[in-house]
Amino acid sequence: MNERNELAATLRHFITENFLFGVESDFADDDSLLQRGIVDSTGVLELISFLETTFAVTVADDELAPENLDSIANLVRFIAAKRQPAAATA
Repeated sequence: MNERNELAATLRHFITENFLFGVESDFADDDSLLQRGIVDSTGVLELISFLETTFAVTVADDELAPENLDSIANLVRFIAAKRQPAAATA
């Protein structure tokens, strides 16, 4: 499994356990978590905390945007981009 697939699987598991209470859902990686009612505004804060703790990234105020946080696909791209500079300097 490549890194992006692993990220997506980890995110899907977190979202399923914390926002869908363990109930599997058929939402796609590109589905809007907000529009589907999976995550609300308070849930976004919980999601950010998870990202920062689990993936060792910092989410700046100006990065709190749907293009970064509103779907699993967006989250995977966002985390991969945030980790890229750290990997390049290591």
